[in-house]
Amino acid sequence: MSTETATSASPADRTEAVNWRSIPQIAAVFGLLLCIYGFVDDKQQFAFSYLTAFMFCLSVGLGSLFLVLVHHLFDAGWSVPIRRYLEHLACLLFPWLMFAFLPIGFLGPEYIYGWMKFSGMAPDEVAKVPAHAIHAWQGKTALFTMPKWFFVSAALFAFWGWLTHRLRYWSLQQDKSGTPEFEGKMKFPEQIITAFYTKCQGLPLEKEEQQVLCTRMMRIHSAYGILAFAVTLTAGAIFWMKSIQHQFFSTMYGVYYFAGSVWLSISLAWIIGRIMKAKGHLPMLHSLQFYHLGTMLLAFTVFYAYIHFSQYFLIWNAAIPEETFWYVLREQGSWAIVCWIIIIGHFFMPFLTLLRIDGKLTNKVMVPIFVWVILMHYVDMYFNVMPELHKEGPDLALADLGAVLFIGGTLAAIFIRNLFAHPIVPLKDPRMGEAIKHH
Repeated sequence: MSTETATSASPADRTEAVNWRSIPQIAAVFGLLLCIYGFVDDKQQFAFSYLTAFMFCLSVGLGSLFLVLVHHLFDAGWSVPIRRYLEHLACLLFPWLMFAFLPIGFLGPEYIYGWMKFSGMAPDEVAKVPAHAIHAWQGKTALFTMPKWFFVSAALFAFWGWLTHRLRYWSLQQDKSGTPEFEGKMKFPEQIITAFYTKCQGLPLEKEEQQVLCTRMMRIHSAYGILAFAVTLTAGAIFWMKSIQHQFFSTMYGVYYFAGSVWLSISLAWIIGRIMKAKGHLPMLHSLQFYHLGTMLLAFTVFYAYIHFSQYFLIWNAAIPEETFWYVLREQGSWAIVCWIIIIGHFFMPFLTLLRIDGKLTNKVMVPIFVWVILMHYVDMYFNVMPELHKEGPDLALADLGAVLFIGGTLAAIFIRNLFAHPIVPLKDPRMGEAIKHH
């Protein structure tokens, strides 16, 4: 396989591709106009709408990062052809999703996170606040103070930027192995990390074998990265979404957000793969990749349902007011309908559809399911964020659509630019032959 085979296209194809690639830009501009209108019309509604869209899009980056990490940790062969565009999706975490986070940093203290008003008060002012209103926050000041919130937010994006870009760096360097273009430069603290792992494993680093070196570096980053990924994803879910209602306690909230994020990313990986194959950019994709993605979607459909039911059951069984109020609020008014939509649409519909083996390879079945998955994950994020603002039920606004189009369209345009700026597949991955062999 050559770079030309993976990336070339006829003039007609290039014209079509240019028209196709302009769709995200149009969506982003239209979304920006709606965001401006929403901000002028109702700043608090816009803040909550923007946070919902941000957490939805953040799921794409984090879920894709997890799939890349798992690929390296399990030395998978089938996922090699889809790994490169998953790397590009993961790299959206930094700096682009960090930039998308900035409006939340500006609007959050005034419009989203009520506890931040307590955090900014002087001790004598805090003493004047009724005890019932501030008690829950005072018990969580180890986490919920404005300086810590901003510091942790910055640290999360810094780590995600380091991990995702170093994984992609060594992936792209592997394509250049054996050529004068190969650099293979380590950045601090990679020297320390590699020394630790080689000593623990008793294996040489093989610096002279460029292709092997790149594979080794990606696996080393994935080894510590998967542990740090779990911690950082949980911190992001707690600080940015759960802390909207800071009184709420749940040790499963991070896993709950993780399950939905990977669920969404699997869906996007399937859709992108189908589009790229139809356009002729990824001819090596075949039933093996699409079947495994469908199987993974079924697995995470069950896993998400298990986590969400377990969280609900444990909170209901314990009947502690600091926990139950979160679900009590979401059973009031028309939010109860949203609960049933999530139960049926987030679990039963995809679960029953994906049980058949042949269904996972049928486009007429899978395309609607994967589009439905995207919609259901947004409903799930809406269900987590909006009840604090609209206690009687959902109240859709133009800002909801505008924020999704603006953030999603911008990220999609950047993703497409990065995708075609490099070889679309890992050209010299040692497992690529295994993936093609099953064609």
